[in-house]
Amino acid sequence: MPRRCQLTGTLPQFGHNVSHSNIKTHRRFNPNLQQATLYSDVLRRTVPLRVTTRALRSVQKRGGLDAFLLKTDDRRLAPEGLRLKHQIKRALTRGRRRREVPAKA
Repeated sequence: MPRRCQLTGTLPQFGHNVSHSNIKTHRRFNPNLQQATLYSDVLRRTVPLRVTTRALRSVQKRGGLDAFLLKTDDRRLAPEGLRLKHQIKRALTRGRRRREVPAKA
């Protein structure tokens, strides 16, 4: 399983450990990934995701998974997040169409 956030697409970064004698050895900075189950109000289901703690804070600040995905630009989302965003948009447009159709008398 790749070490990648399913919402923001954050990947590991690379750098050096630098000792007191200034010897540089390669190291890897992994993102702080956590398994989280987020609820989508529009889809009316829970969505299990592997996300960074930073993404979880952003989701909470924006007011939930749906609000986060709808407010975030497509270029900043990972493919899994983009797929969820399209599902949410589709569900929202279907809901509007149902409300706009007049009832037969």
